[in-house]
This record gives sequence, C-alpha cells and structure tokens, in this order.
Amino acid sequence: MTGKDEIIEKLLKGEIKLHEIEKFTDNVREAVDIRRGFAEKISNTHLEHLSNYSLDLEEALKRNIENPIGTVQIPVGLAGPLKIRGEHADGDFYVPLATSEGALVASVSRGFSVISEAGGATVRISGDKMTRAPVIKTSSVVKALKIKDWIGEHFKELKKAAEVTTRHGKLLKIDPVIVVGRYLYPRFVFTTGDSMGMNMVTIATEAALNLLTHKTGAHVVALSGNLCVDKKPSTLNLIEGRGKSLVAEIVIPRKMVEKKLKTTPEAIVEVNTAKNLIGSAISGSMGFNAHYANMIGAIFLATGQDEAHIVEGSLGITTAEMEDGDLYFSVTLPDVPLATIGGGTRLETARECLEIMGVSGTGKVGKFAEIVAGTVLAGELSLMGALAAGHLARAHKELGRG
Repeated sequence: MTGKDEIIEKLLKGEIKLHEIEKFTDNVREAVDIRRGFAEKISNTHLEHLSNYSLDLEEALKRNIENPIGTVQIPVGLAGPLKIRGEHADGDFYVPLATSEGALVASVSRGFSVISEAGGATVRISGDKMTRAPVIKTSSVVKALKIKDWIGEHFKELKKAAEVTTRHGKLLKIDPVIVVGRYLYPRFVFTTGDSMGMNMVTIATEAALNLLTHKTGAHVVALSGNLCVDKKPSTLNLIEGRGKSLVAEIVIPRKMVEKKLKTTPEAIVEVNTAKNLIGSAISGSMGFNAHYANMIGAIFLATGQDEAHIVEGSLGITTAEMEDGDLYFSVTLPDVPLATIGGGTRLETARECLEIMGVSGTGKVGKFAEIVAGTVLAGELSLMGALAAGHLARAHKELGRG
C-alpha cells in the first residue's frame, strides 16, 4: 500500500480529517489528488475531469478554497465588439461569458451588434459603495435611541477607528440607523477602491464597533444584522444601491430596430411594460427586468467575482420608450459588487478573462463596471427584441438543443 493509499484509508476510517491531509504530504498537488481519491472511494466513481486543471491550487488554498479536490470547467464564449461611451470605458470591447446555456452568447452578441451600429451605449456609474450593518442589543428603546444619537455625534471618531484598518477603504456615512424595539441596526457605508471590499468593510466595521461598545456599553449581537444587505435580494439595495450602481442607455433608430431586431420600437415598449413592469409588479419581483442574471452570472463566473453576488447584481429596472419614432432603451443596475483585484480575480483563468477586456488590476474597476452595464444592456435588448418578434422559442430550439 502506497503512502497515498494509507492516507485514504485513514480518511475512510475517520482517523484524520480532510483538512489535515497537507500535514502528511509533500505538496498541495499531492494533497488534492489524495482528497479526490477519497471522494472517488466514497462515491464509487472516477473523477477524471475534476483532476484536469491549470490553476495554482497552492495559491488558491491560501485565500480562495478549502479542501480542494480539483476544479470545474464552464464553457467560455466571446461576445463582441461592444461599443461603449463611458467615463472609464470608451471604445470597442470583447467580453468573455462563462455559461452552459445555449443561445446566451449569441443573443448578447446580437445586442452588441445593434448597440455598436447605433453609435454605442452611454454608460455611467451613479453610485459606489459597500456596506456592513451589525445588529446591536440594548436594554431598552430609550437606550437604543441614545446610542443612535451617539453614533451621529461621534461619526468622526468611528470613521477614524474604521479607516485605521485599511489603506483603501473610506467610511462615507452610517445611514440608515434603524431602531426596532431595543435593537439597533446601523448601516456602515464605505468606498473600497478596486476591491469588491466585503472583507475590508467587515474588518473596518468591527474596529469601529469596538470603539462604540467601549464608549456606550452596547452589546453587539452579530457583526452582520442583514441590513447590509449582502447576497440577498433587497428593496433597500434597489433604492440605496450597493457595490457599483450603473446606468446604460441607447437610442436605436426605428429602421435599425426593424432590420436588426425584426420588430418595432412600439412592440418592444409594449413588451417591456407588460412583462418587465406590470408582470414583475404582480409577481412581487424586486427587479423589473427580463434576465439581468444571465449576463451578470456569465461575467461573474468568467472573471472570478463572488458568485453569490449574482443575486444582488440581478436587481434592476429596464425602461423602453418611444423617442421621435425611435427606441430609447436603458438598464439601471443599482447593486453590482465588482472587483478587479483580490478575491477570485487572483485565479489564473479569471485574470485572463479580465485581461481580454483590459480591466485586470488596480485602477480598472470603473472601466470594468461600465463594460458590465453595457453587456447587460445588450443582452436585455436582444431578449426583448426576440420576445417582441416572437423569436425566443425558435432561438432556443436552434441554439439550445443542439
């Protein structure tokens, strides 16, 4: 029996734990192979494709994953060119999309073509923030209100305490501060530079809370009280924004709508009103759009973003209006947490996908955000055109069923 087999036997007997394997091996690659061998034993299967990867899992093990057994593979398609007229992104861009849904890349590419021919999408970042909101318990509502007042009066001290922990994070405000019974929910709002910043603001908020509890005697129940609101659909985030708040718009001439989308501006406006606005309202949706999640998810998976933030990034409102016989079309995404440094962007495949767009590294997150918004605009426009023309089912039959 080899050393590898002996370790697998010990795992099967419960004598050692999965996270302890590295103690008994010479390198991470060997530990990954052993852990995968254990998974094959308990599942009676052969994990051939999980074992084929080029990522440096020794580096990933430091910050990105625990107990690795390999990697999964998702097809990555390239859509483009997309013409953007933004403050940070200005020009033509090709966008990598990671997805297993047939027709998505083709649909986004069609949207890119329409937008580019119409002169390009105008894109702006309307807000930039990351939040953490703890929950504090006091002895009474009277005490809770006193601490709320204390927070307002001592913001500068709390800001100083928070910012000591980070070179890039800046505490902008603590708002809202909500009192529920004797519980207090203060929402700490930061900017975080090119990092998505969730870990950054968590550490900074904890430092500010240490000062608050020392001065007021308040009891912090949890560092996150769900008012953040992180990785969940939220009306608060729809209104207040979180991550990058983005707007992309385009005016498409009537003849181009008829030629490229095979429909009319009036038909797209009607579908948007009936589906995205009224349909979303009667279903209680928090986002009034057709499929932001498709584009947000595909870009996030390709570029190493936190995939759980697809939930937030999919919030938003699509508008379609007539403008002198032409089509005005826009997407508003109030809550898109993004990064070009740190987290999953460190992974080799993610970095390569970011490099395709020229947005890898420091100083590029604004450019990346505008490309993301333009991509959502294209995908949304293409789908709305397909629905208005009655082509949705046909496209999926041709491209999604092979």
